[in-house]
Amino acid sequence: MLATMLGRDHADAFPERQRRWEAERDELCALFTRYGIEVLRPRLLNDTEKRAAGSNGYADFFVRDPWFTVGDVVIEGSLRLPHRRLEVLASREILTDRVLDGRCSYVALPQPGVPSSAAAGAGAGPFLEGGDVLVHEDHVYVGNSGLASDELGIRWLRKLLGPLGYTVEEVPLAPNFLHLDCAVGLIREGLAVVCPAALPDGLPERLRDWTLIEITERDGMHLGTNGLPISPEVYVTDPEFRHIGDRIAHHGVTVEYVDFAVTRSFGGAFRCTTQVLRRE
Repeated sequence: MLATMLGRDHADAFPERQRRWEAERDELCALFTRYGIEVLRPRLLNDTEKRAAGSNGYADFFVRDPWFTVGDVVIEGSLRLPHRRLEVLASREILTDRVLDGRCSYVALPQPGVPSSAAAGAGAGPFLEGGDVLVHEDHVYVGNSGLASDELGIRWLRKLLGPLGYTVEEVPLAPNFLHLDCAVGLIREGLAVVCPAALPDGLPERLRDWTLIEITERDGMHLGTNGLPISPEVYVTDPEFRHIGDRIAHHGVTVEYVDFAVTRSFGGAFRCTTQVLRRE
């Protein structure tokens, strides 16, 4: 059975699961629309781009990682896994239409080094993925689990943003947590959901006096911190985490629920699925 799935798009191999997956995304878009949020949807990779990926394969279902924004700077990152390195192409038209004509800067991380052999892994970097980047005012936290962003990518970001008044702080992660947004979710000023098991050195100093909703390692591994605040008053998560949502609601936040079971099975949830192009 497995052999018959190799080399096929998910939609062709698992059509019913694909329909449920797309329905999850459509429900989230409908929620955004109810709250007056404009939604721009990336296109799919085309056949030429898929062929260019070669034996590495390709993916384009989480828009959070290929690029991100910090203030007035839009940054194309660099993804560690070879099969993800073309993902940004699915957003290029949006970036061209909205960013090049906008009052902002638009830069890209240097290409990662080529590995010397298959045993060398992904190469020398630099790597910087949007799921590792959390922005709080003039402070930018960047996770480093050894699986995604690396020290070289963090140094590059520090050099870019330092002259603009930002402090870039590296946050070590446990090696079983891919990104920082799998460990910490900033809900609003002074309130966060946190998985302590994912943070071997604890929270960054500036966040330690916040009100913290701590969750178990199991909930963290299932993406319990990867909800999405769409305003200081509204937070979106999965009904799987209603026990976490109830604790968030206790602080006066309206919690909206969207079933994201299929999406989460691919290792990402609400923050992974969305990307902020403009903050107000």
